[in-house]
Amino acid sequence: MNYYIVICAHNEESYIAATLNAVLSQTMQAKKVLVVNDNSTDKTETIIDEFVLGNNHILKVNRSSSTLHMPGAKVVEAFNEGFKLLDNQYDFIVKLDADIILPENYFEKISELINSDPRAGILGGFAYEQDTKGQWKLNHPMNKDHVRGAFKSYTKECFNAIGGLKNSIGWDTIDELLAQYHDFKVITDNSLKIKHLRPLGASYNKQARYLQGEAMYRMRYGYLISFIASIKIAFKRKKTSLFTDTLKGYAIAKKKNLPFLVSQKEGEFIRKLRRKNILNKLF
Repeated sequence: MNYYIVICAHNEESYIAATLNAVLSQTMQAKKVLVVNDNSTDKTETIIDEFVLGNNHILKVNRSSSTLHMPGAKVVEAFNEGFKLLDNQYDFIVKLDADIILPENYFEKISELINSDPRAGILGGFAYEQDTKGQWKLNHPMNKDHVRGAFKSYTKECFNAIGGLKNSIGWDTIDELLAQYHDFKVITDNSLKIKHLRPLGASYNKQARYLQGEAMYRMRYGYLISFIASIKIAFKRKKTSLFTDTLKGYAIAKKKNLPFLVSQKEGEFIRKLRRKNILNKLF
C-alpha cells in the first residue's frame, strides 16, 4: 500500500532525528514524508535538512506561526500546510509528531489492518513514556479504542469523508466521532508500542488550560456530557484543576457563542454515542 506521512515539528531538535530514523527503518517504506518546520527557533530545520539531502522521498516545508506550543489549531494548521502539497495517490495518510519512535513493523501492520477490514478508518498503536526510573510505561489517558493525535493513520476514504482535520483543540476526538458517523471504524493494536519522547502536554502554554472545554462546546456535547467528560479527564490526568478549567472553558465558549465544529445532525449522533459509551461503562 502507498502511504504518505506528514510530520509537524516545532522546536524538536532533541527528538526529530530519532523520529525520522524510525520512519526510515520501517519494513514498509512511505512513498513520501513531508516535514513541516513550524517556526522552529532551534536546530530543528538543520536536522531536517540533513535527512532531506540523503533521502529523495523526504521533503521539507517551512511555516511561520506563533512561537507558543499550543494544542489543537496550531498543529492542524501545520499538518494541512504540508498535506496540501501532496497528491492523492495514497491508500492512507499519517499525521505524526516529531517526538515519536515507531516500531519497525508499524506501517506494515497498519497496512495489514486496513486490508483486513473494509470499514477501517483511523488506526494506531499505544503510547509509552519513560518514568523517573527510565522504564517505558503505557500512558494512554483516553479510552483503549482511541488513537492518540501524535500518530494517527487515516484511510483515504475515511479522511475524505470526515473532511480532513478540524483546526481546533479536540481535533483528534472530533475526527474519530465523525469517522463513526460515516460508518468507519477506529482500530487500535496493543502490539504496536510507540515511544513518546516528550511527556503528554509537557510543553503546552498555560493559555491552553480552557481549550478542552471550548472544544466540548464546539463539538455539541451539551453540558451534562461535558461535565462527565471533565471528571474523567481530571481523574485520568490526576489533576483536579482540569475539571474546573474544562468547565470554565465550556462556559466561556458558550458565552462567546463560538461556532460549532460539527453540524446539528452530527452533534446529535455524537451525543447519542457518548451517552451510549457512558452507560456501557456504568452497567
